[in-house]
Amino acid sequence: MKASSQNCAAGPNAFLPPPHRLVPPGAGPRRDPALLYTPKWFVKRQVLNAERYVEGLAPLGEKEFGSGSAAPSKAHIRSANALFIELHKMLQQDVAQFSEAGAILTKGAPPGSFATFLKLKDKIYAQSKEAERLLALYRGIFQQRAGHFGSKLAAMDRIALDCYQAVWLGLARARSVPAPAPFAYVEDGRGPATYRRGVKLSKLGRRPNPFPLVKIPQHRLHNPWTLGAVPHEVAHNLQNDLGLWKVLPKRIRAAMVGKLPEEALRIWVRLHKETYADLVGTLLIGPAYVTSLIDVVGKRPEAAAQFNPRGVHPTPIVRVPLNCALLRRMGFTPEADAFESTWRKLYPDHLRAALPKEYRRTLTEGMEIMVAVCCYTREQAYGGRELSQVIRFSHRDVGLVKEAAERLLKGENTGVLPERFLIAAAQIAFRTKGAKPSQVARNFYMALGRS
Repeated sequence: MKASSQNCAAGPNAFLPPPHRLVPPGAGPRRDPALLYTPKWFVKRQVLNAERYVEGLAPLGEKEFGSGSAAPSKAHIRSANALFIELHKMLQQDVAQFSEAGAILTKGAPPGSFATFLKLKDKIYAQSKEAERLLALYRGIFQQRAGHFGSKLAAMDRIALDCYQAVWLGLARARSVPAPAPFAYVEDGRGPATYRRGVKLSKLGRRPNPFPLVKIPQHRLHNPWTLGAVPHEVAHNLQNDLGLWKVLPKRIRAAMVGKLPEEALRIWVRLHKETYADLVGTLLIGPAYVTSLIDVVGKRPEAAAQFNPRGVHPTPIVRVPLNCALLRRMGFTPEADAFESTWRKLYPDHLRAALPKEYRRTLTEGMEIMVAVCCYTREQAYGGRELSQVIRFSHRDVGLVKEAAERLLKGENTGVLPERFLIAAAQIAFRTKGAKPSQVARNFYMALGRS
């Protein structure tokens, strides 16, 4: 206690050295001028940092993500790296210019001559961050293949590829095969989505995406009978790769002029992308697509009936009847009637009052025209065929799907059945008495994992 009292009494200077050892201000050892910060040293540091920063940016390694069946293909990795390499070359050129500007400044800089140098520095760092974001995007989705979702995502790739193959092999005339194939990844918090091939992404510094990316939330992966989302998202990419992104709206307008009021016509034209994706999904996997669609759009009545004047999706209460119109033309009238009967009980006709008047009044005619234009009109992109001739789920396919459902329940090989049909098979297996959902899901992925 005594020692403590003495320290407290000494106050804040208690731990200072004795007065005779204190160095007076301005005194002390001589400073080395070379260690003092100068404009010249600032310039050298900035050039050194930039050079090392850019040298440290490296492309994705082809062995970085493993070599298993779920790993990204070399084509996917090389396509992602091609974007990075292009940006990296620009950075190297900028750094060389930055270094030359720095060398001039170190020889003697007149007032105001640092402005150009600092602008170059900002440009280099901004582009370096772009390169980092680009690498982070692809590294993130590629690394998912090494984890829990690897085999499931590889299964989604196979379904997506099968959808592409079904279309390309059904064209009346051969055309260049788009590559690389679609690549699936998990992202939660929102519904399924896709980034089309060639679309400029902010995540890539407004550079074109080199291959289709199909985003799937993990709850869909847990329930494979809900995976109609995969044919839907792939259909967006098919419309893009077939060159129909701008053609289809013109076809729709031409078919509706004089038959529908302008208000309704404008709405249908705006909805062409999502309508096309829905209809292609139905052509690819049949009634199973509508079942999967209902899982998604079956919301509370006020939400299902809400009309968004700027939206690109048909109002939920319209999407199911629209696809039922296609099912009837495909020969699945009893299935379409059953869907619509259930749908009207969930969402009575009075809910359509939320739709714009002219659109609502001509809704049936509008749906028929959309089905006709998208699926039953000859198109040069299909080699002169109709889309329904290029791809078509038929009653013959129902038998194949039923057999596959039985095999799924037993964990047997589903043979040469097209991968996209396994979504429909999982739905039938799931409805079988005594079937366990976990067993159906496990066998679904086992079937898709077999080479």
